[in-house]
Amino acid sequence: MADKKQNRKNNRNNDEDYNPKFRKVRKKVCALCANKDLVLDYKNAEQLKKFINEKGKILPRRATGACAKHQRDITLAVKRARHIAILPYTQN
Repeated sequence: MADKKQNRKNNRNNDEDYNPKFRKVRKKVCALCANKDLVLDYKNAEQLKKFINEKGKILPRRATGACAKHQRDITLAVKRARHIAILPYTQN
């Protein structure tokens, strides 16, 4: 039994008992809450590109680290930018 625990500590990638679902992940901090000077603007395409992926989809909260309030603001800004053709709806 002790040998199995030692093996788990030494080689987690090859152990069938290792479950990466339970590893500790540090929670992301909302960039818009942390920096009060940062204002989200739908006319600033460079700023909005941080919140969309290479296909043009809006990234989820778990990827951006934004709080619920700011994720709604991000979504609204991206949709407004798409509507006035600052951002594309899809990438090729």
